[in-house]
Amino acid sequence: MFSMKTVYGLKALQYLAVHGAGRHVLISEVAEKEGIPKKFLETILLTLKNDGLLISKIGKGGGYQLAVAPSEITMERIIRALEGPVALVPCVTDENSSKCDYCEDFATCGVRLSMTRITDKLINVMSQTTLADMLEDVERAIQSKRNIHNYVI
Repeated sequence: MFSMKTVYGLKALQYLAVHGAGRHVLISEVAEKEGIPKKFLETILLTLKNDGLLISKIGKGGGYQLAVAPSEITMERIIRALEGPVALVPCVTDENSSKCDYCEDFATCGVRLSMTRITDKLINVMSQTTLADMLEDVERAIQSKRNIHNYVI
């Protein structure tokens, strides 16, 4: 499970993608509209900026905006920026996996081997899913909701 840092980061990126085209958006605007604690959001946006996903401007007209198009921002990149290595159990990372405390034989541990396979598939999906895909999912859900609402009335 991902932390609230990642959930809030995704919500903030979604907001910036929709409302920040051609302009910098203030942290206070994102925090208010998305229900994210402002201080926590500051930390999240700084992390995303340091990873090259956002650019910022100080002063009048300042704030944050996407550094690259939503179609170029993968879920994998966002999650790695905010969470670090993707691993379902501690001994499964794509960087120097090491024996965990509850594994008797690292090379033959069924939990590690299965979780490695699952993690690899998860990373593959995340690397093929972009912020633009997330925006399209939202649009489809909104359209579906409208269609259901129009059908009921």
